[in-house]
Amino acid sequence: MRGSPPGHGPPAGGGAGVVDDSGLHPLPQGTSVLDLVRAGLGEALRVGAEALALPVVAAHGEGRVLPPLTPPSVRDFVAFEEHVEGVVASVGSGGGVVPEWYEAPTFYFTNPHGLVGAFDEVPVPGGSAMLDYELEVAVVIGRDGSSLSPQQARDYVFGYTVLNDWSARDLQRREMQVTLGPAKGKDFASTLGPCLVTADELEPFRDAEGFLALTMSVSVNGKETGRDLLSNMGWPFEDLIAYASRDTRVVAGDVLGSGTCGNGGCLAELWGRSGQLEPPPLKAGDVVEMTVEGIGTIRNTVVPGRPVPPVPAARPRPRHRERP
Repeated sequence: MRGSPPGHGPPAGGGAGVVDDSGLHPLPQGTSVLDLVRAGLGEALRVGAEALALPVVAAHGEGRVLPPLTPPSVRDFVAFEEHVEGVVASVGSGGGVVPEWYEAPTFYFTNPHGLVGAFDEVPVPGGSAMLDYELEVAVVIGRDGSSLSPQQARDYVFGYTVLNDWSARDLQRREMQVTLGPAKGKDFASTLGPCLVTADELEPFRDAEGFLALTMSVSVNGKETGRDLLSNMGWPFEDLIAYASRDTRVVAGDVLGSGTCGNGGCLAELWGRSGQLEPPPLKAGDVVEMTVEGIGTIRNTVVPGRPVPPVPAARPRPRHRERP
């Protein structure tokens, strides 16, 4: 399932649909993918089957493909040990994986309003000269729940999509020196798409340990820079969902990123291992393409950034205890 191109299918100016080899089949007018997620996987599959019986309203490659849904929240984990090992050497201070990483899956909240489509342009964020990609898979929650066990969490998976958690490494490095963040090092764009694949379609890829053995790859300007298996995660998605729901709630439509894969899943990992900026940071004109087996391909072109106002430095701290 995905957001349909503007001008193709209901409602007028855009809509949602179900994708097969022939193209996009429209969902009922006014029905969004998030509506189907909230209705549950069984109902979504029923509506999807009805949609596939309707004529195609857009061929592959026509119009703009929007993110497949507008999630209530986006959490992004860091579940690949190899990625942590390389990036700590590049962005952090020193190398190696801290013992705390192994104790529980760690995540941060990112901006659901910053999502961009599978083939949209991505401007260089203001003040950054070290733009990077991050190759991930995201799971979409299909039911509301709280303090779930991993066994329960399996039934809360609606589907999966590709996530590129774009990163401004120079901004991220500065922010994380304050021991809080990342903030604007991440808060400018995240690609989600090209579609939302329901959980049942990827079950054949599940290995004996419960991980999804999907091939993931990324290229810059046609040259492959990273390749890994999703099954190299330190925790399966069910564990991530359970931890996210601990002492709080996950709700239908929430997006949880796997974190960046290893073996070149981002440039910073390669920089950390080599000690040099090679391949170089992304620049305007670069095309980043990511493919995940069973889900699809996203392709974004980097463009020049928009003008932004300067950020003032903090004033020297006052020590007044009483009003003058």
